[in-house]
Amino acid sequence: MQLSWLGHSCFKLEAKADNETVTVIIDPFSDDLGLTMPKVKADLVLVTHDHFDHNNVEAVKGEPKILEGAGEYEVKKLVVYGVPTYHDNKQGAERGLNTCFRIDAEGLTIVHLGDLGHILTAEQLEFLEGADILLIPVGGRYTLDAKTASEVVSQIEPRIVIPMHYKMAGAKVDLDPVENFLKEMGVRTPEKLDKLKISKKDLMTEDTKVILLERS
Repeated sequence: MQLSWLGHSCFKLEAKADNETVTVIIDPFSDDLGLTMPKVKADLVLVTHDHFDHNNVEAVKGEPKILEGAGEYEVKKLVVYGVPTYHDNKQGAERGLNTCFRIDAEGLTIVHLGDLGHILTAEQLEFLEGADILLIPVGGRYTLDAKTASEVVSQIEPRIVIPMHYKMAGAKVDLDPVENFLKEMGVRTPEKLDKLKISKKDLMTEDTKVILLERS
């Protein structure tokens, strides 16, 4: 399995399913963000919510299946769960709904929290806890801040944490830097990778590791 960060909350996941490589793009952003969306082609596009910095499905080439909202889906033998949550801590009164996606592939579980804005409920955790790889917003202002993000990490207890949706050069949204989250997590020197290439056998440790992905 290979995971690449395209910037902001957008990721490219390439995973084997029934001996076929399936490409998934999560939360493609509009150029209005101030960043250029890379040219990508996919079999599946996941949209956590309908905001310009997460819903630019037109930027994805091919004829991808587009998934939005809660539910259980299977696309090309890839199993995806959409878990309903909120974009704020007032049950959506300020910013509306958000979908957290759980993807099961190659014996691994990847969770993308979208623009989650609150601590998870017990019902939501039934689908999300114990994820192998957690993609979590940490920049505050519109989503989880560093402190609350660290609390959500403690709830889910993933093996690998990859922060997203934080301050980036050129981006027009005002977010906190990723260093705030690293401090909350007690991480002084995070591992930095261009891409995450991983299989189930690579996850032998019980410790949670924070990885910063470089933008592809």
